[in-house]
Amino acid sequence: MSAISGLIRIMEKAARKAGGRLRRDFGEVEHLQVSRKGPSDFVSKADRNAERTLWDELRAARPEWGFLMEEGGEIAGEEGKPRFIIDPLDGTTNFLHGIPHFAISIAVQEPKLDGSGWGEVTAALVYQPITDESFWAEKARGAWLQDRRLRVSARRHLDESLIATGIPFQGAGDPHEWSRIYTALAPQVAGIRRFGAASLDLAWVAAGRYEGFWEKGLKPWDTAAGCLLVREAGGFVSDWKGRSLPVCDAEVLAGNDALHSRLHKVLAAAVKG
Repeated sequence: MSAISGLIRIMEKAARKAGGRLRRDFGEVEHLQVSRKGPSDFVSKADRNAERTLWDELRAARPEWGFLMEEGGEIAGEEGKPRFIIDPLDGTTNFLHGIPHFAISIAVQEPKLDGSGWGEVTAALVYQPITDESFWAEKARGAWLQDRRLRVSARRHLDESLIATGIPFQGAGDPHEWSRIYTALAPQVAGIRRFGAASLDLAWVAAGRYEGFWEKGLKPWDTAAGCLLVREAGGFVSDWKGRSLPVCDAEVLAGNDALHSRLHKVLAAAVKG
């Protein structure tokens, strides 16, 4: 096993502390105070509390670093320092409906050397509080589930592959474009799943549970950690034009090393079509 770095230990400690509170709140989900952010996009008291816990823990450990958070927005750190990208509760709608499939996502992104913005993601952690699974990765050090090295699936044929996606819903996504992709891809694969938490979808690609994943219209906090997990597990992540960006969020296509290019051809043809 690769020795867990001090940074990953800090991230995992913060995630486990926030995750413990999410587990307790999940047991009391019917009593949560819930407000609307937009159509079918909810934010709960548990969501805000989890983000505050992550902020407190990570800020105490790295006070000079910046933050990009789903609820709290962007908070600048000292010049030249990295930032944490945080989703305190990916899968909020699952959580609020009593579905035990949600995660905490934390990534570390480095500033570009020329000061022109943000560059590569160098550390990532996706923590599933209900199953107590901690997926983590560091650049050039591999991807891991607890102390077990992860590797993307070895399947080489689309007809034996399981693919994950995010389905457009009220106020988000393009259902007509999604339908074209689904119509082109579904007859060629063993199955398509929609579980409702993109960070876990990407972590499961890294773990070989899925062969691929596609979705459009996500945010950096949804995918930053997952992109690194897939890449460090030997897979590929790109946008729909095939570009391997540090964080693919507006368009994301992930796959194992054998199938990413084939998935991209199917998707690109369907979108163009």
